[in-house]
Amino acid sequence: MSNATTYVMLALLVVLIFFMFRNRRKRAAEQQNLQSKLVPGVEVMLTFGLYGTIVSINDDENIAEVEVAPGTIIRVHRQTLGRVVEPVVAVDEPTVADASSASYSLNKDSAIPATDPSYGERLDQTPTTDDDTKH
Repeated sequence: MSNATTYVMLALLVVLIFFMFRNRRKRAAEQQNLQSKLVPGVEVMLTFGLYGTIVSINDDENIAEVEVAPGTIIRVHRQTLGRVVEPVVAVDEPTVADASSASYSLNKDSAIPATDPSYGERLDQTPTTDDDTKH
């Protein structure tokens, strides 16, 4: 019995170590991808939610200069550069079809009548004895 328990514990340990190394490699690849995108002129979001454009990056000191407003440049640690903001591509608005081309029908079996009370509404509006005593 103790041999089976030992094998199960070792198997769990191996699985845990496998997932730890896998996640570490995945994070390292994501970090490398981010670092390759960080060049001057790119719009970034800092880890604390501030948006700006990279002006310069000093690799030796791990300092980045980010312009957050015209003429306002802040110096931050390179690790605070959270992500590169991808430009939003404008999507053409879909054309609206004619009302005559669409045929909608009401499913009366599952329709809820408008006279039914909503969640939390009283069924009748007559005051209760508790309501009378509160005045």
